[in-house]
Amino acid sequence: MALKPLILEIGTGIDLHGHNATEAARRAVWNAVHQSSLMGLGLFGPDTSKNMVVEVTLAISRPEEVDEETVLAVLPHGKGKLKVIKGGLEIEGREGSGDFTLIANAAVIAKIDV
Repeated sequence: MALKPLILEIGTGIDLHGHNATEAARRAVWNAVHQSSLMGLGLFGPDTSKNMVVEVTLAISRPEEVDEETVLAVLPHGKGKLKVIKGGLEIEGREGSGDFTLIANAAVIAKIDV
């Protein structure tokens, strides 16, 4: 059998003042996975949720600062794989203050063996 995509989920995560790329990334993944329900997953077998592969692609302005383990810990089911690319947004807050907001985008694809 082969892995086939079951669902694509999209999320956005923001760290307003903390300058924390991992927190923005974690929030983006949390946002993505909490906008859907895989109600029919059990129809494919009792271990499907445990054995599915969850591919996470993150776009953030500071990819080198993202902690993989923290981000993947958000996933409620499956075996997570993380790919981080440069993207997202970094927006200056109060002019000249050094304050800025990080915005991350996440695409989460759950794949099952069918």
